[in-house]
Amino acid sequence: MAQKLYISTSPHVHGGDSIEKNMHWVITALLPAFIASVIIFGIGALIVTATSVLSCMLFEWLINRYLLKRSSSTLGDGSAIITGMLLAFNLPSNIPLYMVVMGSLVAIGIGKMAFGGLGNNPFNPALVGRVFLLVSFPSRMTSWPVPHQMLAYSDAVTAATPLGLMGYQNDSLPSYLDMFLGNTGGSLGETCALALLIGLVILLWRKVITWHIPVSILLTVAVLTGIMWLVNPVTYADPLTHLLSGGLMLGSIFMATDYVTSPMTKNGMVWYGIGIGFLTVIIRLFGSYPEGMSFAILIMNAVTPLINNWCKPKRFGLTEK
Repeated sequence: MAQKLYISTSPHVHGGDSIEKNMHWVITALLPAFIASVIIFGIGALIVTATSVLSCMLFEWLINRYLLKRSSSTLGDGSAIITGMLLAFNLPSNIPLYMVVMGSLVAIGIGKMAFGGLGNNPFNPALVGRVFLLVSFPSRMTSWPVPHQMLAYSDAVTAATPLGLMGYQNDSLPSYLDMFLGNTGGSLGETCALALLIGLVILLWRKVITWHIPVSILLTVAVLTGIMWLVNPVTYADPLTHLLSGGLMLGSIFMATDYVTSPMTKNGMVWYGIGIGFLTVIIRLFGSYPEGMSFAILIMNAVTPLINNWCKPKRFGLTEK
């Protein structure tokens, strides 16, 4: 027998959440990683991040104003700032600025505004820009400055990252502490696991995200790489090394959890995270690129509509006994 749903008369209590508020908390959660990047990579991190953020904001304003003919600006919601920060965090700190501007144009123009703006994009805009640059300029996108060259930018000395050393120089891998604190080469916002975990705590504390996607990704990667390490510890790195290296932490916490491109239900989020973790391990261990996080997230972004169709939320209102 069906039950009626009764709704009381107004006033109703508002939860206080808004797009702008959540976006601003994401920016706050990104600040520890930004501060760490400046400490680790110096002026290059500051230059690349500032260029990326300003370019993303400029391109969003121009497209809204002159292509979409919108009278109101969307810069106040903070999404362009987040896209700029995340794009910068996925780039080397010595990358030429014209490439940063090109990546920003692709991220905002193609990854976001071409689909109608915030809320309509099927793929994470920052990753669209990052993958475009990786495919277009592979040598510059895989040239990693050595940490603590504070005043060096275009002339910074480069070296291999932990992911680049896996599989054939496992004995040369940095210590767990160095990877946890970010004393390794890599994209400017991905190396310091400590700063990224602080950001995760902030997002969970403010209930901007839930634990389902980050935990399912990290747990899947840990289990699969652990199995491979047990089978052949000479060829394959241990799980903790995988968790602390590359863009795994950054992608799990800040990009895979994007509201627009991730599933709506908690069960869907778990399957989505498992898919990202699985694809990341496959690409890292058997692909031509040492890092697979960006490709894995974009692939699972495309699968999100199917996951939403499969893991549908419970209907609100009428229930049957």
